[in-house]
Amino acid sequence: MTELHGKVALVTGGARSLGAGIAGAFLRAGASVVVADIDAQAGEALAARLRTQVRPGQTAGFVRTNLAEDADLDGLVDSLDREFGRLDCLVNNACIYDDAGLASTREQWLRSLNVNVVSGALLVGRAVPLLRRAERPAVVNLSSVAGKVGQLGRLLYPACKAAILQVTRSMAVNLAPEGIRVNAVTPAWTWSEALVAQVAGDRELADRVASTFHPLARVGNIEDVAAAVLFLCSGAAGFVTGADLPVDGGYAVLGPDQGRSPAYWFQAARQPESGLE
Repeated sequence: MTELHGKVALVTGGARSLGAGIAGAFLRAGASVVVADIDAQAGEALAARLRTQVRPGQTAGFVRTNLAEDADLDGLVDSLDREFGRLDCLVNNACIYDDAGLASTREQWLRSLNVNVVSGALLVGRAVPLLRRAERPAVVNLSSVAGKVGQLGRLLYPACKAAILQVTRSMAVNLAPEGIRVNAVTPAWTWSEALVAQVAGDRELADRVASTFHPLARVGNIEDVAAAVLFLCSGAAGFVTGADLPVDGGYAVLGPDQGRSPAYWFQAARQPESGLE
């Protein structure tokens, strides 16, 4: 991705975990990167770490941004305009998880949709003048396999991630005349903060359980997702727009039967040790 040298990238929700990994990948590829996040402490700490890695011609910065506030979106775009005068890559990664399934309140629904879907769309709209000034601008929206299948006990998060895929398609059509490409990346289980916490840092356990659902027999790494984002922002994807790039180890190609025939499951059910009787 050496052609990202000299580019300017914005990563929302970039202060920690997946977003921080994507920001670091842009920096290593030679781009300048700006992280936008509501968590000022984590964002400033990340920016300080990234600045120790910058090379000549690069910068790494942080703008404290509440994406649910229009004034903050305006301020973020204004700061990019003042410092760079353009924007090459916009990555909508910011997301909140507040999902009580059918018990979710109207307030929870509206807040989740506002942060996870609406704010990213509004940011892209505001950033179009800056994206126009770039040579080959690109937008990448982060979705999830949760947006493609029914989810037990969850409604809000899957609905948001599904909406992001449709927003991506419509954005791509609307922005194509401007020369702005828009694509989505859809990870499956990824070794990031939330997953690490669920297994108390036990990667072997995570990979073993994930092997049932991911043909590549492991959870994804942040680096896997970041590489896909960088690809979609590069000239190598110059004729790709409106696409959904799964970074899921094959998760999406399996059905509920995990790709196995009825004969397998009937035979397994006859074996007491299988636990399927």
